[in-house]
Amino acid sequence: MSDHHHDHGLPENGSMDRRLWASAALNGAITLAEFLGGLFSGSLALLSDAAHNLSDVAAVVLALWARRFSRRPPTTRHTYGFKRAEVLAALANAAVLIAVTALIAREAFVRLLHPEPVQQGLMLAVALVALAANVGSVFLLKHHDKDDVNVRSAFLHMAQDALASLAVVIAALLAHTRLGPFVDPAAALLVGLAVLRSALSLVWETVSTLMEGVPQDVDLEAVVAGVSRAFPAARLHHVHLWQNGPGQRLLTAHVTLESNMDGAAIEALFEQIKDLLHEEWEVTHATLEPEVAGCGETGLLGQWEDHA
Repeated sequence: MSDHHHDHGLPENGSMDRRLWASAALNGAITLAEFLGGLFSGSLALLSDAAHNLSDVAAVVLALWARRFSRRPPTTRHTYGFKRAEVLAALANAAVLIAVTALIAREAFVRLLHPEPVQQGLMLAVALVALAANVGSVFLLKHHDKDDVNVRSAFLHMAQDALASLAVVIAALLAHTRLGPFVDPAAALLVGLAVLRSALSLVWETVSTLMEGVPQDVDLEAVVAGVSRAFPAARLHHVHLWQNGPGQRLLTAHVTLESNMDGAAIEALFEQIKDLLHEEWEVTHATLEPEVAGCGETGLLGQWEDHA
């Protein structure tokens, strides 16, 4: 069995960690500014954005902890290592996003029923500063691995808050119009809907990973067909493909060989198959079991015996 290590040309761990810390510092300053600005201006949209930014700070700190924890080497008890810590962190961040969105939505509905005026000047000034800082955070985390749900969850927090800040700016510009008192809570609701949609998508993806589902961008049948086309003498069955954590895809399979081969030939063939799996489907760790007579199964998926 061989391990394949690959590089997507993305920031190294140390560089990404520094970006995450910088993003946390930016969002900490935004949170304080928006909280005070929301209190003094009476803007629910600003307070909503402050709450989202506070969840951003927590998201980034949690992402950093998970990244560092996940780098611990495997142990005899945790033989796959600790990559799942990043998946759990992403799930926790998504849950926080959903909870914060629900609280803000409740307050927004109350404000729609009982609109209150806001101080336009202060609200607009704070919103513009927050927008600039949020856009900066988005660019800091923009170049992350698409499979790194941990950093992507933090990136989604930033992207959503950049959108939220833009909505707050628009609400501030309209504050002195007849619809101004209604625009502020409406902006908070729109932001909440966008946040909720992304958070639910992240929950689905992380739960799928925890349930050892096949990665969403992989068609298992296409994997088996691709290997068969490249290596006609080998047929894969009883296949399992899952993702342990960001950048760590694993596959196990039985391989039926059409002819008797010596150990060296089998090893050379399997190395070529593993290279193909890595290059085409980013499988970083594959375990292949050779068969000549066969195990009695030929289906794509293995059947579990019920010992109950």
